[in-house]
Amino acid sequence: MGKTILITGGARSGKSGIAETMALSLGAPAVYIATATAGDEEMAARIATHQARRGVEWITHAEPLDLAGILKRTDGQGPRLVDCLTLWLSNVMFSGRDWRDETQALVAALHLQSSPVVLVTNELGSGIVPDNRLSREFRDAAGTINQDVAAMADEVWLAVCGLPMKVK
Repeated sequence: MGKTILITGGARSGKSGIAETMALSLGAPAVYIATATAGDEEMAARIATHQARRGVEWITHAEPLDLAGILKRTDGQGPRLVDCLTLWLSNVMFSGRDWRDETQALVAALHLQSSPVVLVTNELGSGIVPDNRLSREFRDAAGTINQDVAAMADEVWLAVCGLPMKVK
């Protein structure tokens, strides 16, 4: 099995930049698997900022839903960076797919990888309890996914103020 690294942290904690550095340290070119979709101008600007930060060392694949499939298709092409699991979860939930089944497929695919995978996710459990059912379901699902991936990952890092802290 290839090395699996999970990087978590809050919004604007520096986790994506840390993940990019880690992925490139494992080899170049690296494969960037982007889960975000540009649903509005603000999100399009965020995506553009991420793209501008990356250089020619990256081969980008946009994959908002089928993470297990894209990991299988890109295995052997160098280290991969999945950014991010939380946006992927949003896509899965709003598409009507079962996030539990998709998570099982993702974890199974991660176990089969021969090339390294770095995954970025958001740490959502440190805030208040959301006031509506959908938000609570999302928070709970994200926590479950993070725990499932962290359990099988070789390394887990927490990003705080742009600094990586090794957890596992």
